[in-house]
Amino acid sequence: MGIILNQSLKNTISTYAGFGIGAINTLFLYTNFLTDEYYGLVAFVLSAANIMMPFTAFGVHNAIIKFYSSFKTKNSINSFLTLMLFLPLVFIIPVSIIGFFAYDTIGTLLSNENPIVGNYVWHILVLAISMSYFEIFFAWSKVHMQTVFGNIMKEIFHRACIMILLFAVYLEWLTVEHFMVGLVLVYLLRMFLMQMYAYSLRLPRLKFQKIEKLPNVLKYAGLIIIAGSVAMLILDIDKFMIGRMMQIENVAYYSVAIFIATVIAVPQRAMHQIMMPLTAQYLNQKDKRALADLYKRSSLSLLIVSGFIFLLIILNINQLYQILPNEFTGGLFVVFLVSLAKLYDNCLGNNNAILFNSDYYRIVLFFGVLLAIMAIVLNAIFIPIYGIEGSAFATFMAVVIYNTLKIGFVKRKFNMQPFGTDSLKVFLLLIVFSLVFYFWEFPFYPVINIILKSAVIGLFYFGFVYKLNLSEDISIQIKKWLKLK
Repeated sequence: MGIILNQSLKNTISTYAGFGIGAINTLFLYTNFLTDEYYGLVAFVLSAANIMMPFTAFGVHNAIIKFYSSFKTKNSINSFLTLMLFLPLVFIIPVSIIGFFAYDTIGTLLSNENPIVGNYVWHILVLAISMSYFEIFFAWSKVHMQTVFGNIMKEIFHRACIMILLFAVYLEWLTVEHFMVGLVLVYLLRMFLMQMYAYSLRLPRLKFQKIEKLPNVLKYAGLIIIAGSVAMLILDIDKFMIGRMMQIENVAYYSVAIFIATVIAVPQRAMHQIMMPLTAQYLNQKDKRALADLYKRSSLSLLIVSGFIFLLIILNINQLYQILPNEFTGGLFVVFLVSLAKLYDNCLGNNNAILFNSDYYRIVLFFGVLLAIMAIVLNAIFIPIYGIEGSAFATFMAVVIYNTLKIGFVKRKFNMQPFGTDSLKVFLLLIVFSLVFYFWEFPFYPVINIILKSAVIGLFYFGFVYKLNLSEDISIQIKKWLKLK
């Protein structure tokens, strides 16, 4: 776990720095510098691009991680990477041509409820392409066990640039239309910078020779397109459907609640960057003991850390909503449900990495399609009745069922599961802390209350984790931290 903890710690720091900037953008700058309509538009455009991204990437970013370590000669590696660079064009070129000739029709379809969306079709496509190639170049660096720079670009760079753009709008240096163009340029710049870094690790040498495992690579990439699109669909279909079925301002209100809950996913996102290539390596080497150990330890570490973040969110949410504009404070139930879903996500450890990099990756497609259909149906049912809270419930149900199926499948095929006695102790600790601290507040200004209450919770929580020795990896980090202090 040494390389994992080392890079995961650095990735966690950069990810939280990115989320800190994102919190300022989401909770304060967007809500005050843009109208609700345009904030909703930004969220809708980015969600639509995220849904498109797996198709424009053509499964290449996952294929690089799965197959790179299986190629041993320079020629075979260069041929493989050449294919990975050009394969996404199979989708991008036809879609761009269709977009050019059918621009008005596509714009009309997207702007049924909100006419403003129809002017931003090209923004969505260019964003999707830049997101796709960024992930491809990030995967290029991951297989060389270098994830820190890519994580900084993924979590910090675009958020810092967007902050600058938002201040430019506030100072009237940019119009909102110029802001939307600047948003696209930021994602393009991020892609090019990631490309330069990836090439510094291994400069591509174009080789158009036959690849020995070409059928397997293409089959895997094709299935990952669908599986990846399903994963993105589950993540972003709620905002997309809210934008299609309600006034676009509701996308902004929902996005604020979702962002607060998504902070729980930070440790998993940070650890995932290095767990993916390491899991693929264990699978290729058929080292089941190391794989099972990584599965349990990653699950427990993520449960402890993300459980702490869950407590901070749930136990401070009332105070946080006191400092937000009133129209954004109606998502308490949304925050709770999505926070639970994100906590369950983290409990899975490297489950996704196991499924995507094993011979059973096809099952992700089956589970994903099933859950995507369920997410769409549930959103269609509950959004008209309960609005954004109905969408949160639909998302929660989809994530819970999807994750439970994945845990069961890995247990059946690999005879291993992520939970143990220590996991149960952590769950009980989270329940006790939630009951003890929810109704207790300091009588000060909300920001001071949040800081003081979080400090007290953190001190007691990690004190119990250390005293009970719930995780060897976490205890080692606490000991190092205490010695530094």
